[in-house]
Amino acid sequence: MLLKKTLSALILGSALTATAAQAEIKVGVVTSSTGPIALVGIPQKNSVPLLPTSVGGETISYISLDDSSDPTAAAKAFKKLIDEEQVDAIIGPSGSGAAMGVIQYAAESGTPMLAPVGTAAVILPMTEQKKWVFKTTQNDDLIASALVDHMKDAGVKTVGLIGTADPYGENWAKVMAELTEKAGIEIVASESFQRQDTSITGQSLKVMMSSPDAVLIAAPGSSSVMPQTTLKEQGYAGQIYQTHGAALDPFLKLGGKAVEGTILAASLMLVLDEVPDSPSKQIATDYVNAYKEKYGETPATFGGNVYDAGLLLNNAIPAALEKAKPGTAEFRAALRDAIEQTTEMPGTQGVYNMTPADHSGFDERGRELIKVENGAWTLLK
Repeated sequence: MLLKKTLSALILGSALTATAAQAEIKVGVVTSSTGPIALVGIPQKNSVPLLPTSVGGETISYISLDDSSDPTAAAKAFKKLIDEEQVDAIIGPSGSGAAMGVIQYAAESGTPMLAPVGTAAVILPMTEQKKWVFKTTQNDDLIASALVDHMKDAGVKTVGLIGTADPYGENWAKVMAELTEKAGIEIVASESFQRQDTSITGQSLKVMMSSPDAVLIAAPGSSSVMPQTTLKEQGYAGQIYQTHGAALDPFLKLGGKAVEGTILAASLMLVLDEVPDSPSKQIATDYVNAYKEKYGETPATFGGNVYDAGLLLNNAIPAALEKAKPGTAEFRAALRDAIEQTTEMPGTQGVYNMTPADHSGFDERGRELIKVENGAWTLLK
């Protein structure tokens, strides 16, 4: 009799344990912590241990994978997380090209994807597949409009473009063509290069020959440095603008004197000490302090994009739990719907207001105009 009771207790305990395990919320994370865009991926990977670990009485676990800055590896990582780990959501990947290549897997499996990438092409134009994707960086047009407004105010009449030959650079070229035409600014040269290129002398010379008043470089991470240093070496003296892809401290270290005077638009994380108090400033400050305490250095804004993805999930999960259990297609669908209904949620990058048509959700509170002065980021007032 005692043996039967013991066995019954063990069976019941196993059943409860299995139920608890099934209730665990699993989030996959894919970053490029090695390879050509590691300067973007490392702070993103490092931010994972800082993400919320419980909400609504449920535990959140994270499965972090490195795609080595390789779109093919990113696709394999997504498949593994979806098919083998059966995650409820995925944060990543780090690269724009890789992100474009995995949207189909997120959509086919009905898994919410929070992309910390630069290009707006992952969510625009909105499609049945892209409705599963949310973007935790500012859309290109939001950043570009601030730069074009500054160009116009500064009397710039002609501009040259140098961008990466990938979705990031291509979308920036498209956005700039639209905005500069409206502003009465002529694009007199538009060149592209591969991130892994070791020289862009030819492209730089072509831009120089067009004698533009200003040059915009549209490249993410460390790839944003070489076009600028090359232009400076060749004697270009006009104003150089960068996108939020250059918003990391290694840009200052790698570029040195060549990046002095650069103007870019990016999140408030670069100039926390200079912006007014706000909920986003407090969240960004807390994140930066936690990162510095754990790693002994200040995170790049790219890390904040992953941190915000965790906040968006944390904000949406309670509503999804009311409709279904984690680990089910119903829960993933409810989670997608809840993220899409995010309203006035502050993060490190700004304030999120998602809609069915806008899966980035930023407004002007998500950007600051910034200039490099004396080797440091300075709020441009």
